[in-house]
Amino acid sequence: MDALPTQLPNNQEPALRVVPQPHDSNVHGDVFGGWIMSQVDIAGSIPASRRANGRVVTVAVNSFVFREPVFVGDLLSFYTKIVKTGRTSITVEVVVFAQRMRLADEVVKVTEATLTYVATGTDRRPRELPALP
Repeated sequence: MDALPTQLPNNQEPALRVVPQPHDSNVHGDVFGGWIMSQVDIAGSIPASRRANGRVVTVAVNSFVFREPVFVGDLLSFYTKIVKTGRTSITVEVVVFAQRMRLADEVVKVTEATLTYVATGTDRRPRELPALP
């Protein structure tokens, strides 16, 4: 498995971009870790759903590290990469960078995580991943 990047990935579009709002933070303007975790889960599910060609569920948060605080008004970019697939599972790395809106040139890595998803059918039971073309 490759090391997670410490700077913005070249030529890669983020899976998700979002700006936290005041209701996503405490009274001091620090964004709740749980809110960031939910956004990471959403971002990670995007490539997993594409690879599974359908529904996926989160079965594990393998690692999750907060590197820097996130503030209301930061522009967050979530970069994803599938790092492993199994018969029914997909493991995705998610790296989050914040562009500090108070200092437009400041971009910092704020979070990195690895999550595992399982493809499920309409019965919500695990199903095999489709073969790659």
